[in-house]
Amino acid sequence: MKQLIISILLGVTWIIQAQVPGLEDYNQKWYTQSKNSSESMPLGGGDIGLNVWVENNDIFFYLSKSGTFDEHNTLLKLGRVKVHLDPNPFKNKGGFKQELFLRDGYISISQGETLVNLWVDVYQPIIHVDVKSDTPIATSISYESWRYKNRRTVGKENNANSYKWAPQGPIQTYADSISFRDNRIEFFHHNQERTVFDVAVKQQKLEGVKDSLFNPLKYLIFGGTISGDGFRPVGTYIGKYSNTDFKGYTLKSIKASRAHHVQISLHTQQTNDIKTWRTVLNQLEAQSNRNHKTSITWWNQFWDRSFINTGNLKQNNQDTLYQLGQNYQLFRFMLGANAYGKYPTKFNGGLFTFDPVLTDTLATYTPDFRNWGGGTMTAQNQRLVYWPMLKSGDFDMLDAQLDYYLSLQKNAELRSKVYWAHSGAAFTEQLENFGLPNPAEYGWERPKDFDPGMQYNAWLEYEWDTVFEFCDMMLSLKAYNHQEIKKYTQFILSCIQFFDEHYQYIARKRGRKALNDKGHLILYPGSAAETYKMTYNANSTIAALKTIVNKLKVYGNTILDAKTLEYLMEVESRIPPLNYRIQQGYKTLAPAQSWERINNTEAPQLYPVYPWKIFKIGSSDLNIAQNTFFYDEDVVRFRDYKGWKQDLIFAARLGLTQEAAALTSKKLANSGRRFPAFWGPGFDWVPDHNWGGSGMIGLQEMLLQTNENKIFLFPAWPKHWDVHFKLHCDNATTVEAKLVNGEMEFLKVTPSERAKDVISLLKYSNTDKLNIH
Repeated sequence: MKQLIISILLGVTWIIQAQVPGLEDYNQKWYTQSKNSSESMPLGGGDIGLNVWVENNDIFFYLSKSGTFDEHNTLLKLGRVKVHLDPNPFKNKGGFKQELFLRDGYISISQGETLVNLWVDVYQPIIHVDVKSDTPIATSISYESWRYKNRRTVGKENNANSYKWAPQGPIQTYADSISFRDNRIEFFHHNQERTVFDVAVKQQKLEGVKDSLFNPLKYLIFGGTISGDGFRPVGTYIGKYSNTDFKGYTLKSIKASRAHHVQISLHTQQTNDIKTWRTVLNQLEAQSNRNHKTSITWWNQFWDRSFINTGNLKQNNQDTLYQLGQNYQLFRFMLGANAYGKYPTKFNGGLFTFDPVLTDTLATYTPDFRNWGGGTMTAQNQRLVYWPMLKSGDFDMLDAQLDYYLSLQKNAELRSKVYWAHSGAAFTEQLENFGLPNPAEYGWERPKDFDPGMQYNAWLEYEWDTVFEFCDMMLSLKAYNHQEIKKYTQFILSCIQFFDEHYQYIARKRGRKALNDKGHLILYPGSAAETYKMTYNANSTIAALKTIVNKLKVYGNTILDAKTLEYLMEVESRIPPLNYRIQQGYKTLAPAQSWERINNTEAPQLYPVYPWKIFKIGSSDLNIAQNTFFYDEDVVRFRDYKGWKQDLIFAARLGLTQEAAALTSKKLANSGRRFPAFWGPGFDWVPDHNWGGSGMIGLQEMLLQTNENKIFLFPAWPKHWDVHFKLHCDNATTVEAKLVNGEMEFLKVTPSERAKDVISLLKYSNTDKLNIH
């Protein structure tokens, strides 16, 4: 590759005619009302997400909050809200507008002289509805709940909870408590003592350590209040939305006014005392900050951390390149809604699912439904939601995912002790929010002599290595943000220790020796993702162990004791080498040394490229990985852009401009729904967050990569694609660049001393000959 050292452009801004869109150009502006909830706009802040739409002249929004898990581990919505105005301006013809203001993080809905602003406080779990009109107007706000009664869940509807296709007896979602209280509407769901946690513990033969296990579901209570200045209860009503009946509770302003304010205060707490929950909620409500500026400031700072704007303002928003930047920014906005959640953003819809029948006509369930579980955190999917937060500089948003794993460490270590009498944290792929395998995936119909520590599952058996990607995120916080990560070191050690001890344990059960004749671990039986099963020395596991052990050893050189460092070096010496094979006459990476069957359509033979970055731009052996991309028959056969597919990331990491451009253009194209970033269902649900996350990663990697101290600009970027971006990389460095008409017009590297490390790989490609629409 021809390399061009960048120097003269550093720190120099040229005044040019603006062509690349700015953030404001990506604001979503709708000039007609919506047909239903599938045509909603996302809104959020802190740990709250709303779906907002106007239908039949009323404003609606769904309420979602991080961590609202019921007894069966369904991630319940908190209800639906309807805002009705009288006289109703939305009945008038013309002039309707609904706009999502990305930079300030709020939605405005207007018609004529009436304006309604909706915003979520980033620092307090409170939603604000501000109504303004030039003439007096009366406002009604209604809380609508389908959980006003117990509801049986049958068949596929149980895919929303932890029982999925294997419920143990009849399952029902229990009714919420809803009432008028002190001129407010109060609503909450209070979990019972017995939950799916108890069922899983018994199923998985852990009752002997039950009292020591972390249980996040017992007596969990979540809900809130709706209140407004000068609002009073006016009664209830019964209705039906989509296919689900509900009961509504209405507050109405005592008199018409030019301004109304309504707030919805939400609180989640694990307690058996409703009074305790109510006291905290009342304090939150009383301390509400109506000053919108503090949340606006947070969103402004959020967007200043990083951005990717693509396209040309001379084109309309149907232009392929324009959509890349628009949808990257829209999806990042959706991730920002759960910046401070106790629980990670769910891969299968996040906080923004809507009525399921509008995704799948056969899914005639309540709005609580999402496919693949509520409290089940599937690691292979979750990682794609959180990896892009490093390059985007959203380091504080990683806490929800990484601290989630920390909270489960004890439970994972107890599994190893109880089942196999050795140390280390045993994390499975389908992981419940209490750290045990999903009960349905664990398997109810198991042979009597089957290892109780194992999942009896053809897809998930022996898939333990996915936790290492989250270990790498923990370690990367040090490189990207100079962040102190000492709190993670024992966790990472425990994950390493599990593999080291468990595979020696398995080898000793088979025979006399714990290691092979070269002193290496025998990683059998293993798994290369969910695809290559019963593997012998899977490359994805080997690459993970090599990367994590080496990074922890380097990081821990000054903080770990000598005995621990010696242990890490011993483990490093026991990791087997990567495997290769010849495909179509070319040397390629192999999925493993051997395997027994193929179950899925992932390409783990390329995991040494991403996420493990052993083969990368500037490496002498990159051609082997490129051969794998082009000539491995499985890789080619499995290639796609939908859902969690990460072929675009492989292409970008390998410097394959044409292939990366084609795949990324399809991945980040408009979703086909009214909100462009509501992708899916793909393999999961709508909006598919691992679809959006993998798209973000691919776009980032096309623009910026590193190798040791080198920073590569545009490693897989078509020269004729206009772009303005700011991204983060290791050594706490940010790079901002602007490319217009094939010329770099602006480049800024912070800190400036890293300017000498920048290498541009900008070049023409054949992408313009490709039909990427």
